[in-house]
Amino acid sequence: MNKLTPREVEIMELVKQGLTNGQIATQFGLSEQTVKNHLSSIFKKLNVPNRITALIVYGIQILNKGGIDNG
Repeated sequence: MNKLTPREVEIMELVKQGLTNGQIATQFGLSEQTVKNHLSSIFKKLNVPNRITALIVYGIQILNKGGIDNG
């Protein structure tokens, strides 16, 4: 499994809190499309098709490793 970048981890933490792409974009001063691009990269790295499955895999990694592997 490829490592998530620090920004991808930050985005996943906000996804975990239930924020929308638009809310995440506002929080980081990014466009919503940039957030979508980050999420697409996350989905590819985690080998998942969507946000919900990404949250599950992300959570499992945190539990199994005591933290997410972000390099």
